Amino acid sequence: MTNAAGIDAPAPFIVQTALGAVLIVAGLAVAVVGTLGLLGRLPRNRFAGVRTEASMRDDDTFKAANRVAGLPFAAAGLVAAASGGLAIAMQDALATVIIMVIGVVGLLGMMAAGGALGSKAAAAMPEKPAGGCGGCCGGGCAKALLGG
Repeated sequence: MTNAAGIDAPAPFIVQTALGAVLIVAGLAVAVVGTLGLLGRLPRNRFAGVRTEASMRDDDTFKAANRVAGLPFAAAGLVAAASGGLAIAMQDALATVIIMVIGVVGLLGMMAAGGALGSKAAAAMPEKPAGGCGGCCGGGCAKALLGG
C-alpha cells in the first residue's frame, strides 16, 4: 500500500494500534478529569486538574479553577481519543502520523489553554480571611455566645 507521498510504507499494525490505544486512554482520562471539574465534582488533589499555587489555596478556589478549565480539558480529551481511534483505523503510515500529531498537539494545546484560564479564575478569587473563628476579633464571638 502506498502513502500520500507515493512511498510503499504501510504502518506496522501493532505499533499503530498501541500508539492509538495510548492516545485513546490518555484522552479519555483527560476528558473524565475535565468533566468532573466542569461539574464541580473533582476533589482537590495533587495529581489531576488545575494545580497552581492560587488554585490549591482552598477547596472553593480549586473547584472554581477546575470548573473554568473543565470544558477545554473535556474537549482536549475527546479530540485526543478521536484521533487515537482514527489513527488505528488508518491504513496509510503518513496519515496515521499526521492524525496522531494533530491529536497530541490538540490535547496539549487545549489543556494549556484550560489551565491558563483556570489559573486566572483562581487568582481572581478573593482570599478567605485568616483566623480560627471566621473573622471575629478579640473573642467577641465567644463573649456573645456566653452572654458577656
